[in-house]
Amino acid sequence: MKQQLPTLEEEKKLWSKGQRFVIGVDEVGRGPLAGPVVAAACYFSFENDEARQEILDLGIKDSKFVSPKKREKIFNFLISSNSVKYGIGVIDEVTIDKINILQASLLAMKDAIEDLKMENFEGAYALIDGRDVIPNVQMSQKAIIKGDGKVLSIAAASILAKVTRDKMMEEYAKKYPQYLFEKHKGYGTKLHMEAIKEHGPCEIHRKSFLHM
Repeated sequence: MKQQLPTLEEEKKLWSKGQRFVIGVDEVGRGPLAGPVVAAACYFSFENDEARQEILDLGIKDSKFVSPKKREKIFNFLISSNSVKYGIGVIDEVTIDKINILQASLLAMKDAIEDLKMENFEGAYALIDGRDVIPNVQMSQKAIIKGDGKVLSIAAASILAKVTRDKMMEEYAKKYPQYLFEKHKGYGTKLHMEAIKEHGPCEIHRKSFLHM
């Protein structure tokens, strides 16, 4: 059975109620043993039906179900499109260890929204992937479980966050080549666990995840 693509239905409902900016928010990197958690926030600002169709034709869906090559293609389109406004939030491993991964994820989402650099949040509404809304954000919000598989703006945010984080981990791989971060992006694969066993943890490992 063909997987259903995320739609604009949630956005359309809110647009029809006068919410001008419907912001999809998602994070990537809650599970890895190393590196940051990265969030993205984005909203669509379509000039016309043609621009809307262009976004729909990309085949955007939850980043976990998009190949790296296609993710990169969608990412490059999103960051250069006049129809997409986006922000990125990054919380490093030191902060993750200090405040825990859930709070770090929510903080990354807050930072991503602030990175949109909106003058004010009047007419803005955030759709958040997951169970939790974001603390200390002055706008209406709705948490949607598995939202990255249902809501187009959340799915777009998931790809923005995923590609951003992957690029960061590829840069870390140059600094710490012994861990092969370019292959597993910090997740707890057999390859990664063997590298930690051989070399011990490095600066970007999450000490709380390794029970140190």
